Amino acid sequence: MGIIVKRRDGEQPMSLIYRFTKKIQQSGVLREAKKRRFSRRRVTRNKRHDSAIYKAGMSAKILKERKQGLI
Repeated sequence: MGIIVKRRDGEQPMSLIYRFTKKIQQSGVLREAKKRRFSRRRVTRNKRHDSAIYKAGMSAKILKERKQGLI
């Protein structure tokens, strides 16, 4: 989705920039780009599963060390 703004005859550069920014704001391109900038991809099922296994193992290890008095 491209936005084309051509310079009119005798138009000053500042008014061209003004028209361009107006078109960008009205089209919603800038808003969409800002929204996508910090979006994260969803974590896959396998990664969630591996993370859960790791957390369970670490909590079991910590519990064992607490019982032994090492922590």
